[in-house]
Amino acid sequence: MSASSKTGGAPGAKLRGESVLITGGFGFIGSNLARRLVDLGARVAVVDPLAANHGGNRANLSGYEDRIDLRIGDMGDPAMVSDLAAQARVIFNLAGHTSHLDSMRDPLHDMDINCGAQLRFLEMCRRSAGAKIVFASTRQIYGRPQQLPTPETHPLVPVDINGVHKLAGESYHRLYAELYGLRATVLRLTNTYGPRMRVKDARQTFLGIWIRMALEGRPFEVWGGGQLRDFSYVDDVVDAMLISAESEATDGGVFNLSGEPVLSLSAVAEQLFEVTGGRFAVLPFPGERKAIDIGDYYADDSLFRSVTGWRPKVAFAEGLERTVAYYRERLADYV
Repeated sequence: MSASSKTGGAPGAKLRGESVLITGGFGFIGSNLARRLVDLGARVAVVDPLAANHGGNRANLSGYEDRIDLRIGDMGDPAMVSDLAAQARVIFNLAGHTSHLDSMRDPLHDMDINCGAQLRFLEMCRRSAGAKIVFASTRQIYGRPQQLPTPETHPLVPVDINGVHKLAGESYHRLYAELYGLRATVLRLTNTYGPRMRVKDARQTFLGIWIRMALEGRPFEVWGGGQLRDFSYVDDVVDAMLISAESEATDGGVFNLSGEPVLSLSAVAEQLFEVTGGRFAVLPFPGERKAIDIGDYYADDSLFRSVTGWRPKVAFAEGLERTVAYYRERLADYV
């Protein structure tokens, strides 16, 4: 299935020679996006604090350091970012705190990153004008789904602090687009996986820690096991972001992204076992995790597909094999 946009050509081809800013660019999705853009011939700048217990990792941009303008610091700091925001044709705003459990333990820290820094950043963008902004939101803002597959019109009732703050960050982008004319697109991501994701712990995705433990020969835990999920391979997400950046039809829009097929967590564990031989145990949910679990979730992303022509190319089985192969060679860089 093709990932090219309705306007034709490979995703991102129109950004050759253009200035692009990526917040959170040392992170999982941001680094994959940065590498793709550099290879396409874009002029790429990255802002990332490389903070402990967040997603940034210097290994993610290994080999590309001399081809990217790297700024280590806060995306909300005008001295760090305002010149880049003013120069950029496109801004991919991917910075944020992702740990649901950490957000419950330290909600003010989560608020600083997912609300305060976002608002300061948008104030800079409002003053410097011009750029198209693609913002990475999350399916977590829906809370426990009342409808499956879940459409964009579903009520927004997040079940944890991280979801509340991510909803606020998304709302800031939508409001600034309406009030100040910023060209902003919101993509609500589902369980994104692939090379360069955090595998050190479960702060970014449960699949990351499963892969680490399987490759280290340690059994991993599956909590519950019956929950249904959809998964997006990172290359497909990068395609969607590039298409969004190039498309006027996505301006002001909010879109789900999904992947294929829908799987139970137990089925995911079985596939990981087939690829790695890693053993696992199905256990009841720990109490603090159960309180913020959303149950089943898989997205209705027909709106984004109809507007852009995007389709995911990488099925889960293939994506899992690629991801495991990456970490077989580079696990030491991520743990």
